[in-house]
Amino acid sequence: MKRRRGQFAICIRNDGCEDLEVRKVYRVLADASAAKHGYIRVVDESGEDYLYPATYFLVVELAREAERALAAASQ
Repeated sequence: MKRRRGQFAICIRNDGCEDLEVRKVYRVLADASAAKHGYIRVVDESGEDYLYPATYFLVVELAREAERALAAASQ
């Protein structure tokens, strides 16, 4: 099974989105339709996913151990 990369993004901007924290790492869910329109789907602290402008995030590739730790912390 091939491992997916880039499942996390760092918030670099939050203009008008008080529910986003700048410099915080968020889990990203794949959403091709949203991406076509310039949006990214991220999971917040409530466990719910929402669409935000993709320009508010920098998608990052993390070490496998870091991905596991962040995924476990968000469950």
